[in-house]
Amino acid sequence: MISVIIHGACGHMGRVTAEICAADPGVKVVAGVDAYGSEYAGFPVYKSLSECTEEADVIIDFSTADAVSELVAWGVERSIPMVICTTGLNSRQTEMISEAAEQVAVLRSGNMSLGINLLMKLLKDAARTLCPNGYDPEIIEMHHHRKIDAPSGTALMLADSINEAQEGRYHYTYGRSERREKRDAEEIGISSVRGGTIVGVHDVLFAGQDEVIELKHTAYSRAIFAKGAVAAAVFLAQRGPGLYDMSDVIDAS
Repeated sequence: MISVIIHGACGHMGRVTAEICAADPGVKVVAGVDAYGSEYAGFPVYKSLSECTEEADVIIDFSTADAVSELVAWGVERSIPMVICTTGLNSRQTEMISEAAEQVAVLRSGNMSLGINLLMKLLKDAARTLCPNGYDPEIIEMHHHRKIDAPSGTALMLADSINEAQEGRYHYTYGRSERREKRDAEEIGISSVRGGTIVGVHDVLFAGQDEVIELKHTAYSRAIFAKGAVAAAVFLAQRGPGLYDMSDVIDAS
């Protein structure tokens, strides 16, 4: 049985994560931490990390960027592995996570979906074959009308996967309306759509001469991110110090 503390327990993703854990007989949430809530069925929720005294095998973090620095320091002090799902971290926080990974196991990913992380691996294979043969990579990402950033972090992760497979030859283009020139052969175009309640769609095209190869991921619920986080927690609870990502979880499956 893997015991879990959920950091950001009363937010939407924290609640979904608790539901996923409750349905898994191998996982038990022993406590939650959330500055904006103190009620949750099934386990105690504290308003600060300092109040939490429960022992746990791993922490799952779905909080805010402002809360991550304190969490990382607390996790190191308690020697508890951490799954960091919160995005929007600054360079100092990223550095803190790397330093923490020298003492405890830490897994960080900009997208916890197993499907997205598998797609990243597939894109590397596709890019190695298609890009040298003149196929142009393009990415279209779609999200709900409340999302304030563009392009999505996931779209950038997908672009980075292609670029890594091509030794960094590409630069990224986020719009073409301000220019009148043909497509640069060494660019990846990333287009953003915002509307309605779209959870997340990422469509990657490799456009070649007379054919197009399309790799697409559609999220129908945010539960996929919680499921990935729980899978990561189970993986991480059995690992020693180090910095991991979701590709390690997939490889271990």
